[in-house]
Amino acid sequence: MQLKPLSDRIVAKKEEEVTQTKSGILLGEAKEKPAYAVVESVGPDVKVVKKGDKIVYKNYSTTDIKLDDTDYIIVKEEDVLATI
Repeated sequence: MQLKPLSDRIVAKKEEEVTQTKSGILLGEAKEKPAYAVVESVGPDVKVVKKGDKIVYKNYSTTDIKLDDTDYIIVKEEDVLATI
Protein backbone atom coordinates (compact mmCIF):
# COMPACT_ATOMS: atom_id res chain seq x y z
CA MET A 1 0.00 0.00 0.00
CA GLN A 2 1.29 3.43 -0.90
CA LEU A 3 0.28 6.69 0.77
CA LYS A 4 -0.53 9.52 -1.64
CA PRO A 5 -0.57 12.88 0.12
CA LEU A 6 -3.14 15.49 -0.86
CA SER A 7 -2.76 19.23 -1.19
CA ASP A 8 0.30 20.59 0.71
CA ARG A 9 0.94 17.41 2.71
CA ILE A 10 4.16 15.38 2.82
CA VAL A 11 4.55 11.67 3.61
CA ALA A 12 7.89 10.84 5.19
CA LYS A 13 9.51 7.83 6.84
CA LYS A 14 10.59 8.46 10.42
CA GLU A 15 14.28 8.05 11.17
CA GLU A 16 15.46 6.16 14.21
CA GLU A 17 16.64 8.31 17.06
CA VAL A 18 20.44 8.38 17.43
CA THR A 19 21.50 7.41 20.96
CA GLN A 20 25.19 6.78 20.32
CA THR A 21 27.82 8.46 18.15
CA LYS A 22 29.92 6.52 15.62
CA SER A 23 32.82 6.56 18.07
CA GLY A 24 30.66 4.99 20.81
CA ILE A 25 29.79 8.00 22.96
CA LEU A 26 26.31 7.69 24.47
CA LEU A 27 24.13 10.74 23.99
CA GLY A 28 21.99 12.13 26.80
CA GLU A 29 18.29 12.84 26.65
CA ALA A 30 17.27 16.29 25.43
CA LYS A 31 14.04 17.86 26.63
CA GLU A 32 12.96 18.76 23.10
CA LYS A 33 14.54 16.52 20.51
CA PRO A 34 14.58 17.45 16.85
CA ALA A 35 12.47 15.12 14.73
CA TYR A 36 13.91 13.86 11.42
CA ALA A 37 12.35 12.00 8.52
CA VAL A 38 13.05 11.17 4.86
CA VAL A 39 10.42 12.32 2.37
CA GLU A 40 8.71 9.46 0.52
CA SER A 41 6.11 11.46 -1.45
CA VAL A 42 4.70 14.98 -1.69
CA GLY A 43 1.28 16.39 -2.52
CA PRO A 44 0.59 18.44 -5.66
CA ASP A 45 0.69 21.80 -3.82
CA VAL A 46 4.10 21.29 -2.14
CA LYS A 47 6.52 23.89 -3.50
CA VAL A 48 9.92 23.47 -1.81
CA VAL A 49 10.32 19.95 -0.40
CA LYS A 50 10.91 17.04 -2.78
CA LYS A 51 11.08 13.25 -2.56
CA GLY A 52 14.32 12.04 -0.96
CA ASP A 53 14.89 15.17 1.15
CA LYS A 54 15.72 14.71 4.82
CA ILE A 55 13.51 17.06 6.83
CA VAL A 56 13.32 18.47 10.34
CA TYR A 57 9.73 18.97 11.42
CA LYS A 58 7.53 20.05 14.32
CA ASN A 59 7.01 16.79 16.20
CA TYR A 60 3.61 17.75 17.63
CA SER A 61 2.05 18.66 14.26
CA THR A 62 2.15 15.31 12.48
CA THR A 63 -0.18 12.41 11.88
CA ASP A 64 1.60 9.11 12.61
CA ILE A 65 0.84 6.03 10.53
CA LYS A 66 2.31 2.53 10.62
CA LEU A 67 2.22 0.47 7.40
CA ASP A 68 4.00 -2.86 6.96
CA ASP A 69 6.03 -2.35 10.19
CA THR A 70 7.33 1.03 8.97
CA ASP A 71 6.53 4.28 10.76
CA TYR A 72 5.45 7.16 8.52
CA ILE A 73 4.30 10.70 9.23
CA ILE A 74 2.03 13.03 7.32
CA VAL A 75 2.94 16.66 7.83
CA LYS A 76 1.97 19.98 6.20
CA GLU A 77 4.74 21.70 4.27
CA GLU A 78 4.42 24.76 6.55
CA ASP A 79 5.33 22.56 9.56
CA VAL A 80 8.65 21.49 7.99
CA LEU A 81 11.36 23.55 9.68
CA ALA A 82 14.34 22.68 7.44
CA THR A 83 15.79 20.26 4.92
CA ILE A 84 19.17 18.62 5.38
